[in-house]
Amino acid sequence: MRALVLGGSVFVGRRLVAALSRAGHDVTVLNRGRTPTQLPQGVSTLTADRTNADSMRGAMSGTTWDAVFDVSGFVMAAGGSDIAALLDLVDGNVGHYVYVSSIMAYDQTLLGTFPWTEDMPTNPEGPRSYGGFKALAERAMLDRFATTGFPVTIVRPAAIYGPDNNIFDMETPLFIRLVQRRPILVPHGGLVAASYGHVDDLCETMIQIVGCEAARGEIFNVTAQGVTVQRYVETLAEVVGTEPIVVEVPDHMLANIATPVFGHLFGAAHHAVLATDKAHRLLGDAPRFDLRSGHEDTYAWFLQQGWANQVEPLVDPMWRATWNFEAEADIAARVASFAGSLT
Repeated sequence: MRALVLGGSVFVGRRLVAALSRAGHDVTVLNRGRTPTQLPQGVSTLTADRTNADSMRGAMSGTTWDAVFDVSGFVMAAGGSDIAALLDLVDGNVGHYVYVSSIMAYDQTLLGTFPWTEDMPTNPEGPRSYGGFKALAERAMLDRFATTGFPVTIVRPAAIYGPDNNIFDMETPLFIRLVQRRPILVPHGGLVAASYGHVDDLCETMIQIVGCEAARGEIFNVTAQGVTVQRYVETLAEVVGTEPIVVEVPDHMLANIATPVFGHLFGAAHHAVLATDKAHRLLGDAPRFDLRSGHEDTYAWFLQQGWANQVEPLVDPMWRATWNFEAEADIAARVASFAGSLT
């Protein structure tokens, strides 16, 4: 298979390129060439800025692909992307186009409704938000499928974790808190529910989709195991082999906390669970990892990075997510003081 990966420098794209390469496919990566990354031997590169139609035409005109995997989904951060121009380049020149969307493509007023299925309303916020941009891109691709038969499949993954994760307010700082016996701040009694999926399961599903006729023109929720924050923390503590020091932050304190002091998925703004029945039914999708085994795999990678003693925050230039252990300790002390005043 001749595969083109749009993106490929970090996390999902990086893992996807590695999986395709291991399977013996002919892989090319297209990106801006600004993020240093070590690609597997034999992987080719194209350099272009997908926010610039002329740049994309210069790189892709005259090319044909068995599959295109579009994982560079946060291009709106760099000024937007001309979806129509991209589709003009690939329509008729690709056997299957797999687009990585997001749970954020759903209308976020659905928060608290369980579960979310693929036929529910999408995010109306437009290109200024991540989810709104995803929803617009989805609509453009499905409209193209309806008019020309453009062979697109859209996947909406849950919160993806795993080796190479560059969102540094998820499992990485939680592993550090557990290893270093730091407090773990939990809002809303730990009852917020979210869906988690291992990055390699997402990559394997995307590769599996290529050539599947039943998948063309369809949207699939994928790689989603829904758990509460309480169960998530308990599971990672089991993986590390320690008891978590959980500090429940009272709701009345949350409005006065300006600095992020817990993972973004712990908040009510991400209270949602994806249904994956459609993927199981039409794709036979069966993730290799559950929450426990997936985080065991991730923890082994975490230890290999030498991060068990990490204190200084790690920050990715795209997502800007990180941690602040000093602020967390301050909030934990305030919670303890408040609890003491009630006794």
